[in-house]
Amino acid sequence: IDPARDIEIIDLELALADLQVVENRLSSLAKELRVKRDSELEHERDLLERCRRSLESGEALRELELSPEEEKMIKGFQFLTRKPMLILLNIGEDQMEEAEELLNSIHRFTDRPGRGAIALCAELEMEISQLEDEEAEEFLKEMGLEGSALQRMVKASYDLMDLVTFFTGGDKETRAWTAPKGTTAHRAAGMIHSDMERGFIRAEVINWRDLLDCGSFAKAREEGKLRIEGKGYIVQDGDVLHIRFNV
Repeated sequence: IDPARDIEIIDLELALADLQVVENRLSSLAKELRVKRDSELEHERDLLERCRRSLESGEALRELELSPEEEKMIKGFQFLTRKPMLILLNIGEDQMEEAEELLNSIHRFTDRPGRGAIALCAELEMEISQLEDEEAEEFLKEMGLEGSALQRMVKASYDLMDLVTFFTGGDKETRAWTAPKGTTAHRAAGMIHSDMERGFIRAEVINWRDLLDCGSFAKAREEGKLRIEGKGYIVQDGDVLHIRFNV
């Protein structure tokens, strides 16, 4: 078993698939531009030629710095090497103590933009999945793991895609929302409902752990753990938002 070799093979296959898409589109553009000159098509051609050079040099398209306009221009191609990549290193139970060392052995692949890696033991995870929640939590603590492989995969994926989760709660339901990092409270309100964004007054904010400790919003207010934030507040992962608005 050679993880580095396997990663190189996957990288090559994905790059070749993207290169084929680029070549096909460049061929079509060449025909179109012979018929008429078009600045937008020329811009697309120049951008795709940059993509081709990047792929031919062994560089994934996720490492290519693009402007928002250029990003929009190539979005429809759904390039595989433009997407974030999370590498899962499946190890044996007897290798759990060496997990960090094994991850370091592939750092030349993972210490690059848009990449990440976690180590897991699929056999062990299957055993954990058959336990009751309390037993599973105790087992993970004994193994020195922060959570199940699924939980760690979700967290790593969110980090790679620059996403955060915030929560809203009321008498009827509690809901989790996914938002890009850097989302303001004002924009988050709009994700919940357009009326909230239009009539935004303020957001009452508390971390979900603090809210659980307090037991209710009322108790959180009493203990001074509920913060008042304005439109420009940057929503943090794990925030619980109570939006005040008027329309």
